[in-house]
This record gives sequence, C-alpha cells and structure tokens, in this order.
Amino acid sequence: MSVGDFIRNSQVWKSIFRHPAPRDRRNRVVVMLTNVFLHLHPIRLRKSGLRVRYTWCMGGLTFFLFLAETITGLLLMFYYRPTAEYAYHDIVYLRADVALGTMREIHRWGAHAMVITIWLHMMRVFLTGAYKPPREFNWGVGVVLLVLTLLLSFTGYLLPWDQLAMWAITVGTNMARATPLLGHEGPGAAFIKIGDISVVHSASDVRFGLLRAASWARRRSCASTCCIAWASR
Repeated sequence: MSVGDFIRNSQVWKSIFRHPAPRDRRNRVVVMLTNVFLHLHPIRLRKSGLRVRYTWCMGGLTFFLFLAETITGLLLMFYYRPTAEYAYHDIVYLRADVALGTMREIHRWGAHAMVITIWLHMMRVFLTGAYKPPREFNWGVGVVLLVLTLLLSFTGYLLPWDQLAMWAITVGTNMARATPLLGHEGPGAAFIKIGDISVVHSASDVRFGLLRAASWARRRSCASTCCIAWASR
C-alpha cells in the first residue's frame, strides 16, 4: 500500500473528506451538502450566472468590505473614546502616532466604497430580475442590509467630532425632523429632541457610537439570515 492510499484510508482523512472526488452528479450533490463550507452555496448554477459582466462581483466586494470594516472598526475601538473632550484628539492621534494608523483611513474609505458597492449590487439585482420568485426573501433581507449600511455610514460620520461631522449630522437630523406626510417634526423628532433640548450636543458621540454598534450587530445577524436563506434555496 502506497503512502497516498494509506492517508486516504485513514480515519482522519475520512472524517475531513467524507466522500470521494465529485466526478459525477450524485457525488457533486453529496459533497456540496455535507461540507461545512460548501453547503452555504447552491448545488448547481447556470454558467451564465457566474460571468463577471452579469454579477459585477458587487455582492462579494460588499461582503469583503464588510469584513474589512468589522476588523478595522474593532481595532479602532481600542484607541477611540466617544466623548466631546477626546474624540477629535483621538482621531488625530490615530493618524499621527498609533502604529498602523492607516487603519483609520482604511476604515473610512472602506465605508465609502461599501456604500457604493451595495447600491451597485442592489441595482444589478433589480435590473437582472434576480429579486423575483423564489428569491423574494433574499431581496427583503438585502433591502434591510442596505438600510443598515446607510445607517452605519450616517452614525459613523459624527464620531470624529469636527466641524464637517457636526454640521453633516445637524443637517441630517433636521431633514429627518422635516419628513413630509408625517408632520413637521417627522419620525426622528423623538430621537433628535427631548423637550426643548437638542440631541446634537456634546454627548452625541456616545449615542451615535452606540447606534453604530447596534446597527453593526443587526447587520451581522441579517447577513447570517441571508446565508441561511441562500443555503436553503
């Protein structure tokens, strides 16, 4: 018996590779269904559905940027303090003095790129009719992820606590307060005003930081739901 045969017949090998090479249709189906990584993907796809000019790879790029944002965001949390006293100085410190301070720039430009790629992905899905039955649930999850991505981008804008961030959030919250059809105060009234006290003040960094963390958690849970729905198609 050769070394290769000995390895393939060992219990360790069989526990990892439970089925032979997928040389026919049945083995391909079995391998896809029993593999911890491959079972997330559909068993069969049309060849045309894998062309770059059809998918634009926007879904994969968005997911890659989401992972980059998650990793860099968690690392940046060790250096950033969401208070009016320290927020801006921490951003300057991240740029100038912290080792691998480019993480902040990666996080910032990655957020901009993620907003662009998710819009392009949703446009591609709509134009190609990929939202039609039986993928309505996937489309609904995608819309939720789009809204959460925009919310993450909006809440992250205030965190540097500079003039650009301050006025951008002020304009955005005033737009929410003046939403048509829902009254002058709009749906954001309860959030941006408590009595006569405006919410956009020196404590806003903490609130928007918490909103950002909550939005990230919801997006991660929605992404997991989408993966499960994709696997069950």
